[in-house]
Order: sequence, then structure tokens, then C-alpha cells
Amino acid sequence: MPTELRIVSVPGIPEVTAGADLAELIGDALSACGLALEAGDVVVVAQKVVSKSEGAVVALADVEPSARAREWASAYEKDPAVIEVVLRESRRLVRMERGIVISETHQGFICANAGVDASNVPEGYVTILPRDPDGSAARLQATLSARSGVTVATIVSDTFGRPWRDGVVNVALGVAGLRPLLDYRGARDPFGRLLQSTVIAVADEIAGAAELVMGKTAGRPVVVVRGAGEWAGHGTGAMLLRPPSMDLFR
Repeated sequence: MPTELRIVSVPGIPEVTAGADLAELIGDALSACGLALEAGDVVVVAQKVVSKSEGAVVALADVEPSARAREWASAYEKDPAVIEVVLRESRRLVRMERGIVISETHQGFICANAGVDASNVPEGYVTILPRDPDGSAARLQATLSARSGVTVATIVSDTFGRPWRDGVVNVALGVAGLRPLLDYRGARDPFGRLLQSTVIAVADEIAGAAELVMGKTAGRPVVVVRGAGEWAGHGTGAMLLRPPSMDLFR
């Protein structure tokens, strides 16, 4: 186990637009601030800039709300176009109550508003989640590793709320080059007891730590986490999704 992690935000990432080569923008920003990637580094990238680069931005003026979206938006003083985008991005509605929509996205995430977000985009637009976050992470990893000459890992992260606890935390949507779960089952604790259920969500914990220096309004959507090479290896964000058969609340 590592005894120390270093977490550094990367300044100088410009406003990202559709079609931008995000990996090259990150590489240029790293060079400009004098931060050279090292083998085993994990580069955490906010979902918002990934979505922008992939064109996952919706102009609300182009959205025709359905009757259901209009009815629900009227009841809770919401924008019907935004509600329509939320409905389109959902494959299952978990709960619609008190003006809050919790849904399961087409990617399998359960979160508020299907990940649809109006922050950090111009008025009249919203971002949606990347269609394939693991693919996004893999492309970033390939380019950043090739450019730096060392093998790094990548996480595409976003902030999710949590049932039964206040506040949001950063979690891993897409993962590449990192084992996202640390399985202690079968090991023994210092008292000799056999561990039967402990599995640590390493990728989520790294993403959560990165958020502390990333911030929501600081304009620093990229963070390098150093010292996590112990967990380098094959993995995906999809591995963090609990199977329906194991979901006690479905």
C-alpha cells in the first residue's frame, strides 16, 4: 500500500469546445506549468470538459419538450426543455419527487437529473454525460501516455450525490490503466478474522481526492494524482457499477 499521495491541479486548461483534442490541451498545459507525468500517475479529468470536447452539449432552444416534461416542469417551476433532456438521457426513472429527478442513465449510472448539467456552460445550453466514459478515458490515456513516454492512468470524473448523506462527492465514470477496485475478501485482519465483504472503490476515492484541488468554479478541470502506481493495471469504470442482482434497493 502507498503511504503517500500527491495531488496537483493543472492550471492553464483553456475553454474547451466541440472537436478539441482534449489530451493535447492537457499535455500542453502540463508542459507550460513544468509538470512532467511520471509512470503510475493518474490523470483525473472532469466530465464537463470531456463532454464539451465530444460535443455532448445540448442547445435547449432545439429541444421540444414532451407533454410529460411540460407537466412535471410546470408543477415544480422547472425548465421543460431541461426536463425533456433529462428524460431522454434516462433509461429508468428511479424517483421523481419534490422537484428532484433521480434516474438511471443509459450508461448505467444512478444520479440526479441523469447527469444533465447547466453549470459552466453558456446560458441556454446543458451538458450531458459522455456516451462511453470508459472509451473517453482510454483515448485520453493512450495519447497522454504516448506524449509523455510513460504509462499513466486516467479517470473521467463527475460529482454525484449520495443517499443518506449530505453533500456531493467526485466519482469515477470512466477508467483506463487503473484497477478500480481493491478486493480484500479472503485476506485476514490483524486479529486473524477472515474478511468477507470489503472491496475498496479505489477509483472513486482517487476521484474524490482530486476534487479537493479541482473545485467547481476554479477553472482547473484536470488533476494529477501521484503515488497511485500500486493500483495500475486493467480496469474500467463499468466495473464500479453494482449488478442489479446485488442491488437491495431496486
